[in-house]
Amino acid sequence: MTNTRGVLYVHSAPAALRPHLEWAVGGAFGVPVHFEWCSQPAEPGLHRCEHSWVGPVGLGAKVTSALRGWDHLRFELTEEPTSVSDGQRWMWTPRLGLFRGQVGHSGDIVLPEERVRWAMTQDNPQTALLDLLGEPWDAELEVFRWAGEGAPVRWLHRAV
Repeated sequence: MTNTRGVLYVHSAPAALRPHLEWAVGGAFGVPVHFEWCSQPAEPGLHRCEHSWVGPVGLGAKVTSALRGWDHLRFELTEEPTSVSDGQRWMWTPRLGLFRGQVGHSGDIVLPEERVRWAMTQDNPQTALLDLLGEPWDAELEVFRWAGEGAPVRWLHRAV
């Protein structure tokens, strides 16, 4: 099985969710995790963390499945491309829900042909293309990203 690496960015979470998030992510990883939390200056009372990981291709989807749908959470997760797979990027906000984008080796979001064709049939193709690229999610998360600069990162290595 091919391994990849990625980063989970929890941009904002209330203190009461922190142990539940660690439990859910640890369940997806198959090992307990303990995040290094710090306050989220963009929204007082909330917390943030970054957690780097190494594991099999598809582990990012497993983590995302464990976290999506949580109403008081904003997160972003990346899974790097490998020689046998494209990368992935997921973003979740309570207002917008889940975004998933395929990431090529250059780090850009890749839009498959059928998705571009679909966008061109919409009433507003430009808005549809921006949605496919994750622009509304990027815009909503940007203030939380800037507040997150300098957050500690810990690497998790999973035996496969």
